[in-house]
Parts: sequence; C-alpha cells; structure tokens
Amino acid sequence: MSPPGKWWREGTVVAVAFVVCLLGGWLHVDDTVAPPLVAAYLIAAVSSGLLLARHRAPVATTMATTACGMLVAPTGLLLTPLIVAPAVVSAYSLAVRSERRVAVAVLLPSAVLLVGFVPFFEADFSWQDMSRLVTVAASLLVAAVLGRSTRHRRAYLAVVEERARRAEESRDREARRKVAEERVRIARELHDLVAHQITLANAQATVAAHLFDTRPEQTRTNLDELVRTTRHALDELRAAVGLLRQPDDTSAPTDPAPGLSQVPALLAAFRRAGLEVSMHDDGTARPLPPAVDLTAYRIIQEALTNVTKHVATDSARVRLVWARDHVTVTVADDGEGARTRPERPPGYGLIGMRERAAAVGGTLTAGVRPEGGFLVSADLPLPAAGNAARRTDAATDSEGR
Repeated sequence: MSPPGKWWREGTVVAVAFVVCLLGGWLHVDDTVAPPLVAAYLIAAVSSGLLLARHRAPVATTMATTACGMLVAPTGLLLTPLIVAPAVVSAYSLAVRSERRVAVAVLLPSAVLLVGFVPFFEADFSWQDMSRLVTVAASLLVAAVLGRSTRHRRAYLAVVEERARRAEESRDREARRKVAEERVRIARELHDLVAHQITLANAQATVAAHLFDTRPEQTRTNLDELVRTTRHALDELRAAVGLLRQPDDTSAPTDPAPGLSQVPALLAAFRRAGLEVSMHDDGTARPLPPAVDLTAYRIIQEALTNVTKHVATDSARVRLVWARDHVTVTVADDGEGARTRPERPPGYGLIGMRERAAAVGGTLTAGVRPEGGFLVSADLPLPAAGNAARRTDAATDSEGR
C-alpha cells in the first residue's frame, strides 16, 4: 500500500496537468480564444489520467500521451506547449527513470510525430506556426534534459549517502575494535597483577604454615609480609579497575604505571616469598618509552610468577641486555620438573606476554632450555640513542629554567 503522501502528490500532478492542458484548449487554430471544445476535455482527461502510470511504465506512458497530443490538430485545436503538458510531464518521468539510450529512442520519435501531423491539418501554415511547433518539440526535449539532471543528482546523492553509511560503519567497526583491544589490555593487566600478587601471597602463606611449629617468630614475619602483599594486591587491583571509570570520575587513581625502576622492589618481594632471584645488566641502560617500560616490567613479573607457580626450583635469573636499537629481557630458571599441584586449566601467562611484546613492536620466545630449566626471552624496541639523548638534554634544560 502506498503512503497517503504519495497519493496526494500524484493527484496534484494529475490535476495541474489537466488544468494546464484544458487551458491550452481555449486557443484555437484561427487565433481566437473561446471555451474549450468537448475534444479538449477528452484529451485533457485521458492524457492527464495516463500520468498515474508514468512511474511503473514510463515508456508506455510517454507514447500514450504523445498519441493524445497527435489528436490535437485533427480535432481543430491549436498545438501548444500548454495542451501537451501531460506529454511534457511523462517525458520528464521517462528521463528520470530510464537509461539514456531508451529515453532518446522514445523521445526523439515522439517529438517528431507530435509536430509532424500539424501542417496537414492547419490551413495557411506559416513560419510563425513553424516556430510554435519547434517550441512544442523543444518543450519535450527540455523536460527530458531536466529529468536527466534530476536522475544524475539522485544518483550523486545516493553515492554520497552510501559513502556516509560506509564511513559510519567503518567508525563503528573501529570503535568496536578499540573497545575489544582495551578489554584485552585491561584483562592482561588484571591477569598480571592478580596472578603475581596471589602467587606471592600463596608462597608466603605456605612458608608461614611450614614454619608455624618450629619457628614462630619467623612465621610472624612471614604473616606481616603476607599482609603487605595482599594490601599491595588490593591497591593494584583498585588501580586497574579504575581504568574502567568514566572520564569525568575524579576519583580514578593517578599512580604512574610500573616500569624497570620498580623491578628491584619486585625481586625483593619474590625473595621474601622464598625465590632467590639475581639480576644482571649488560650494556648501557637508557630511558624506555612508557609502553615498553611497562611491558618489560610485566614480562619479568609474569615470568617469575610462573617460576613460583609451576617450577620445582628456588632460584631464577633476570638479565637485561641493552643493544643499540633494542633491549633483550630474559628470565631463566634451573628447575627440573613441575611442582605437584591440583589439576587446573591452562593459563594465559605466555599468551599475555607475547601479546604485550607484539603490542610494542617486539617479539617473545619461551621454552625449555637444552641444559634444563625454562627460558623466557623478549626483544623490545628502543628509541634511537640520539633521540634519547636529545630528550634527556631537553629535560635537563627545562629543569634548569
């Protein structure tokens, strides 16, 4: 069912075409103005009524209204652009809804036939009459040109709307992608800090339980360490959850992200949990970009956490090798087997470390060493030495000012 607005529009077009065509019927061949003949009413009614089919059958409508126009001269009426108004409207619709070759193939013969019969039915045909017929034929062609212009404009608007729609879909996809990446990043942060702190707390509680009967004073010390570890875990969890707050939430944490400068404190926490960890630097250390600094810290943290959770050993080694364009972070242990633990599903520690390294343009490998134990090695990119020096100089100058 067509909407009511369309019927009103179609009725208006038919009514206006009928009135204009009937006004053309007032003009007669002898240049007199008189009330229209019955033939004028018939031509106006039939040709205007045919316009209702111009959308569904534009070619047939154009041919039919042209045939009605060809009856003007034989019935004693004067052929003018007014009396062929329905043919002009159908020519416009044909140009809008049909291909150019179809419109040309229909309109040119229609214009010729419309004016070709007139000289045979009008006596004393003059050059003035010829100019009138040219005007009639031109009115159809002008209507067709306007129709083509409308068709091109609609096609252009359709292309613009399609581009806008695709751009909107692209923005939506990009927004969803960023949301997914942010979710993965937050999940990775939560995994790293929770797994690390819970593993430390579990190790400290195990040591305290083991020494409860034989060394109660040492047990108290371990319990104090356990309290500090759990408090630190809560603080880090609160900071990570703060990433989910709204931008206007002023209570979000503002503590800086951890980096290599906090690795000594991290190693001290593992030592208190019973894991002896040594650290060595090879090469000249340089300031790292924040993302790389955080990635290096998290890889060390996760690797040592895995040693504490899964490997039957009490020692591990951390090494930083500084090259010109990258830093290599390695964590190795000499464990000979897995600790006895209840069956559990596989975790995401190694996956998370690889994702972190790839996110900053680095690579990470992990596997069993030939001489025994497990090795995690990550190559992380560094800024050029010259750029780092310029940044250091700029920071020094700004502090001096």
